[in-house]
Amino acid sequence: MLVDDLLTRPEDGRQYEVVEGVLVRMAGSGELATTIAATIIVVLGAFVRSRALGRVTSSDGVYKFPGAETGLLPDVGFYGAALFPRITDRDKPIPFAPELAVEVASHAQDEDDMAAKARHYLAGGTRLVWVVWPHAHTVDVWRKGHGRAPAARLGSAVMFDGEDVVPGFVHPVADIFA
Repeated sequence: MLVDDLLTRPEDGRQYEVVEGVLVRMAGSGELATTIAATIIVVLGAFVRSRALGRVTSSDGVYKFPGAETGLLPDVGFYGAALFPRITDRDKPIPFAPELAVEVASHAQDEDDMAAKARHYLAGGTRLVWVVWPHAHTVDVWRKGHGRAPAARLGSAVMFDGEDVVPGFVHPVADIFA
């Protein structure tokens, strides 16, 4: 399957990704996970837009990774303004990996599943991945070049940090779980 086919696939009420040419059905999310993702989109989006730093995308945004035929749909994605010229057709998948990918774990996803997905993002060029664990109220931070495990696990008492990917962005972790 080609990544471009994701946008023309007949609607069947399900969401899919393409991983190395294979169509993969994604698990749905409940109200908790979707509310957390929406909160992150609003907060991150307002920050990014007010500073003209780039674009924030929702779970409908298909990112086409370089090399293997892979298209992933993070719950929240970000890419910087410097990448705008690489988008030649806004009706096609975004032609690169997100610089920041946020995945909110659903009840059906475990640590091994989410670690594999985070590593897939990083291998494809993503620089920063946040894996949000709704029931534990924690966020795993994965960074490019850091290895096979999260660089940090953030609890509710600390702040998200956009690091050099979304410069200046800091936000209380606890807020996304409120």
